[in-house]
Amino acid sequence: MFSKSTLKGIAASLLLVSAQWVDAVPTTSGVSVRADEDYHWVSTWTSMPQLVEQNNMPPSQFVSGGVFKGATLRQTFHLTIGTDRLRIQFSNTFGGSDLPITAATIAFPAGGKAGVAGIDTSTVKPLTFKNGAASITIPRGQVAYTDPIDFKVPADTNIAVSLYFQQGQSGNSITGHPGSRTTSHMQTGNQVNAATLSGGANTKHWYFASAVESWAPANHSAFIILGDSITDGRGSTDDGNNRWPDLLFARMLKNNITHIGVNNQAAGGNTVLSGGLGPTLLTRYKRDALQASGVKYVMIFEGVNDIGNGGTDSGSQNSIVSRLQSAYTQIVKDCKAAGIKTIGATITQFSGSGQSYSNPARDQGRQKINDWILNSKTFDATVDFAKIIGDPNNKAQLARQYDGGDHLHPNVAGFQAMADGFPLEFFR
Repeated sequence: MFSKSTLKGIAASLLLVSAQWVDAVPTTSGVSVRADEDYHWVSTWTSMPQLVEQNNMPPSQFVSGGVFKGATLRQTFHLTIGTDRLRIQFSNTFGGSDLPITAATIAFPAGGKAGVAGIDTSTVKPLTFKNGAASITIPRGQVAYTDPIDFKVPADTNIAVSLYFQQGQSGNSITGHPGSRTTSHMQTGNQVNAATLSGGANTKHWYFASAVESWAPANHSAFIILGDSITDGRGSTDDGNNRWPDLLFARMLKNNITHIGVNNQAAGGNTVLSGGLGPTLLTRYKRDALQASGVKYVMIFEGVNDIGNGGTDSGSQNSIVSRLQSAYTQIVKDCKAAGIKTIGATITQFSGSGQSYSNPARDQGRQKINDWILNSKTFDATVDFAKIIGDPNNKAQLARQYDGGDHLHPNVAGFQAMADGFPLEFFR
């Protein structure tokens, strides 16, 4: 017979064990691993999902009878924080039909490089879905995760993900990210384990993949950057991973900030208010920022396409500025309610010969919203990108050494200056 005090002790111990394992996460081997308050999922790479325009669809031989029908797609993604376990999100948000994935694998790319067709076959592992299934059909308008997989990835590392589509996706509406600045490769047949894809085709777009998440300690978190083509990397080097967020992460590592994943949620042509390419910021920020795994920091660096496509009279520009202020305020309010710290960035210059946005009234609008960003105290912190890469002798123009050539998009030197000027104390 146990005494009452002994029985109470046994009961307390059982409750403690139960609490520690209640959120156990299954791995692809079927073995559960501890998942208590010490670990959580953190976004380590993201790609803003959008409807792929017809001119950004896969090469013609891979859309006949179904998108990627009977073909393998291999893509590389640049992860930020390191991890021993990860999962991948695939999106069919804008698909016009269900998305059937027949087989999938993960590996390290040949030479560790971005955009290559080859992989290190000694590192290949199958990806599974729904507790061990080799295939999945993602319903129209939905997303799906792979099962968590044990795959040790150091910080600042590229991974290669290969997908085989036996049936392909019917129709011409698919989800992707055209502005990848990273080469994706495709070949007929099931080649998910092949050392290289040869004799097929390639394109500089991503398709279907929308996030990679790390199983990380509780002190790790995600930094989400909401932006347009400047953040998406127009002006960077293809397969170079030298967009300004990439360069910022490299600087963070040098300063021993290794617990924050940097996630690029930007798209070329995107707007805050209306029009543009992809869903507007006002319609996507909850999905792309507030609902991101492990998010703790959010940055807004967007609005140039709203101003640049607006009218050239002061009334039109004043209206856009007022609406941008309201939009930023709403996003920040929702972030703060969720315990997320925010940073606002000033809109950079776009004046110069041949630039369609160039106009004095539009630049006045840009300067008005920038003054508000810096002085309204709406954000927890700000960064003055316009000052960092602007011409000190002409406030309407980019500095010559940072101008990518179209007087709107910075070059890699400009991206480096932006990364160098970012206030790292924001993360402390």
